[in-house]
Amino acid sequence: MPTRPASLDVSVAPTAPLPALWLAAALSMGAAISLGITRFSYALLLPPMREDLGWSYTLAGGMNTANALGYLLGALVTPLLLRRVAPGQVLLVGAVLASVFMGLSGFFTAAPWLLLQRLLAGVASALVFIAGGLLAARLGAHEPGRSGLLLGLYYGGTGWGISLSALLVPGVLAAAGPMPHPWAWAWWALALACAAATAVLWWPAQALQVLAPPPVSPTAFNITPPPARLRWRALAPALLGYGLFGVGYIGYMTFVVALLREQGASGGAITAFYALLGLAVVLSSRIWAGLLDRSRGGEALARLNALLGLATVLPAVTGAWPVVLASGLLFGGVFLSVVASTTALVRHNLPQALWASGISAFTIVFAAGQIVGPTVVGWIADGPGGLARGLVFSACALWVGALVAWRQKPL
Repeated sequence: MPTRPASLDVSVAPTAPLPALWLAAALSMGAAISLGITRFSYALLLPPMREDLGWSYTLAGGMNTANALGYLLGALVTPLLLRRVAPGQVLLVGAVLASVFMGLSGFFTAAPWLLLQRLLAGVASALVFIAGGLLAARLGAHEPGRSGLLLGLYYGGTGWGISLSALLVPGVLAAAGPMPHPWAWAWWALALACAAATAVLWWPAQALQVLAPPPVSPTAFNITPPPARLRWRALAPALLGYGLFGVGYIGYMTFVVALLREQGASGGAITAFYALLGLAVVLSSRIWAGLLDRSRGGEALARLNALLGLATVLPAVTGAWPVVLASGLLFGGVFLSVVASTTALVRHNLPQALWASGISAFTIVFAAGQIVGPTVVGWIADGPGGLARGLVFSACALWVGALVAWRQKPL
């Protein structure tokens, strides 16, 4: 597939220099909403909701399966929206909807209604995540020497959402302890956090509209016009490896807190574990920026998947606190960079006209993997071996994904 040289994959520079780092940091609130809060805060709420409502692990995992199904539906719809609506507007509308759906979770106890809420929140999350990723990729095109860092900053915003959830949810649960269904107050507090992050998103959503690529004459650069649509087969190894990443990582992020509680970890220790995991996500943007800039094929995706499998299996084989803490730090330092590696792969190998389709393609397989992961791990956890065996399954999925992704060559 012919591609435009990386040095030419930029649109016309805006009239005034963009404060790229600040814009990427503000834009990262989209990742904080769509993943850090809307999805990953559920790991902290799963144990009290399961105890209060009498859920099995299969049903508890099914809540994140519903969220992933909604994410898949949103990923299918978002490219159509982006053809008609500016990405900044899609970003803001999705963030508002995610805030509303998070708040609605506190009003229901029946599983069908909670499953519906998780599905709708997943749809909104996809709108936010894809539109934000597209804006981050365009911003990176203006700063080719820092594109990996800027993408990492955007995706690292998920860590701020995770850390905020880790600090917010236990305090709210403790304060609402005497009340019926105290976890409902945590959903409402998280909805307010999403609303505050949405307010921050207003600036980058407006400022980055100037980065929309203008029409470019192919003959001006002596290049072949970009293809009309994405050729999925050319990216098959990376897509499959990324789908297996979705299967594997979500089991850890859904059930690791429940596993730590089963192993006897204190509330303060779990808060520290999850907050440090989120902080590691934020710092990962600097750790892996160089790898994302250099990797033109599936090398980055393969290496990061392999490391993630190691982090996932550690708490399944031992409850020793230093090992568990190392697992959380390694997992946090890697897993969102796997997501960033696919955006970098799209940017390196596809013309800018296909960036939105490329990011959406990876988001679709990511969501498909996440649909499978939580329910399968929950089903395994309900049987012999419990949650530990479920995380071993997750680690194996990640290692197979690493082997597959290694076969992806530059286009």
